[in-house]
Amino acid sequence: MRTTLLSSALILALAGCQPSTAPDTDAATTAQVQSQADAQFAALADKTLQQWMALSPVAATQIGEHRYDNRIDDVSAAGIKAGAEQTQALLDALNAIDAASLSRENQVDAAILRNQLEGDLFRVNTLADWQWDPQFYSGLAGSAIYGLMAREFAPLPDRLRSATERMEQIPQIFAAARANLDPARVPKIHAETVAKQNRGLLSLVATFITPNLDQLSGAHRERLQAAITGLESAVNEHQQWLDNELVPKAAGDFRIGADMYDAKLRFALNSELSRAQIGQRAQAELDRVRAQMYGIAQRVLAGRDAAPATPDNPTAQQQQAAIEAALELAYAQKPARDAVVPDAKAALDVATAFVAEHDLMTLPDAPVEIILMPEFQRGVAVAYCDSPGPLDKHLKTFYAVSPIPEDWNEGQVDSFLREYNSRMIHLLSIHEGTPGHYLEGWHSAKHPSTLRAVLRSGLFAEGWAVYTERMMQQAGYMDSDPLFQLVQLKFYLRTIANAILDQGVHVEGWDRERAMQLMVRDSFQQESEASGKWIRAQLTSAQLPTYFVGAQEHFDTRAAAEAAWGKDFNLKTYHDRMLSFGAPPVRYARQLLLEQPIQ
Repeated sequence: MRTTLLSSALILALAGCQPSTAPDTDAATTAQVQSQADAQFAALADKTLQQWMALSPVAATQIGEHRYDNRIDDVSAAGIKAGAEQTQALLDALNAIDAASLSRENQVDAAILRNQLEGDLFRVNTLADWQWDPQFYSGLAGSAIYGLMAREFAPLPDRLRSATERMEQIPQIFAAARANLDPARVPKIHAETVAKQNRGLLSLVATFITPNLDQLSGAHRERLQAAITGLESAVNEHQQWLDNELVPKAAGDFRIGADMYDAKLRFALNSELSRAQIGQRAQAELDRVRAQMYGIAQRVLAGRDAAPATPDNPTAQQQQAAIEAALELAYAQKPARDAVVPDAKAALDVATAFVAEHDLMTLPDAPVEIILMPEFQRGVAVAYCDSPGPLDKHLKTFYAVSPIPEDWNEGQVDSFLREYNSRMIHLLSIHEGTPGHYLEGWHSAKHPSTLRAVLRSGLFAEGWAVYTERMMQQAGYMDSDPLFQLVQLKFYLRTIANAILDQGVHVEGWDRERAMQLMVRDSFQQESEASGKWIRAQLTSAQLPTYFVGAQEHFDTRAAAEAAWGKDFNLKTYHDRMLSFGAPPVRYARQLLLEQPIQ
């Protein structure tokens, strides 16, 4: 076993911990080997984190490491190449460690780290999205400012000084984008989306920085003002390039194809399910859930005037008509145009109280705040949960909701509010808030492995949020309202459709008409929601399935725990135990929970 990553001092310290004459037993030898392997891995994990922080100061700020708050990532071609070389060196070092000799917890972390390092190399060298996806650069520029200003991890004057230096460097990101992006490979939808988002960077400055100029004085204030002026000029220059060069010349295909998709999916999910298995399971769930929704429709439509026929053995057309008619009853109760955010807050309070009353799991003691989604992040999702970085303790979690665009006409607004009706707002607050992302993020941050916290699994997080929607309904949340159960199933249909849509678009060549049929007809989404998802499916790949695959693995894990624990199964114990593992991919949490081999 190689020990090249260990410092001389650490090797001597480990040697000094051994008795002069070790017991001649297999157990003692195994313990010694594990101790040395764990020490090797701990050193490598720390080295990896330190290199990541230095290479990506913007991500470091979000994680909660603030030594690099005045710097930005080097996303020039040379900087990206240097980062890939460091990643390969880290992977080589990881491969030199005997993973089978590690403790169970470190076996999980090593598997997660290997997936991340291999995935990073795939993204840079094979997928090469830095050469064709302008979102890579626009997202970095926005996060460079937002990560500094959204949370009060340091005094405002300190954060403003860091923001000053970052704003002075952001033009380098724009220059790298113009140098690295090949318009012939950039998809039109990507170019158009970033062209619409670009000026949103200045809205961040106007929201977080300009109103606080008086927090600095003298040379610091003058430098901040000059940085703002310089950034405005750089944004305008970049906008001209986007409008006049990139958008007109963008000619790439947003579909990444089967081979690239399968590889990306493997790294994104870190699941044992293949694309084919995901597709088959999703289609089966689509059929099952629609049948369950029809059963509810039969009950709520019974005796209503002008209700469609609801025979026990319906045709496809009869099933469709009945479910649509039942959903219309739910759509009739929707928030006012300006009440989506207040209603989401009220729903979050109700869901939190329900979890406490039924003792479903341990509740967080850290704050959550519902906010309007920052402009530079709009256009992909209606809502998201933004937990503080794992190194930033006791800071707020943000539950962000995208406002209805001011330029939408009444028809667009009505379509949106029918989708996000009053019952759907409750489900959204369960998913993003309690007991979904907000609660899960709080629990995950308590795990002692910083590496695992930094590499928190999207599959675990998104799957958990979907799992809690069904769990809350089964626990009796709004159990006297069959329309809530109907809307919950519709929300779950969206998760199922996400997995089918992603494959359909990027592998099977679906066009907009086929995608809209799946979303609007098969899963009952409103036109506005489906249109937004069609854009999202073009802009992203291998992310939409995380909801469905993660949920399936959570459902399977709970069923396995119920079978294994029998009469000793307790829901709160199960939830708290699952959440105690720090959000690794679900398969590893299951193996830890049930004390199975780590594979």
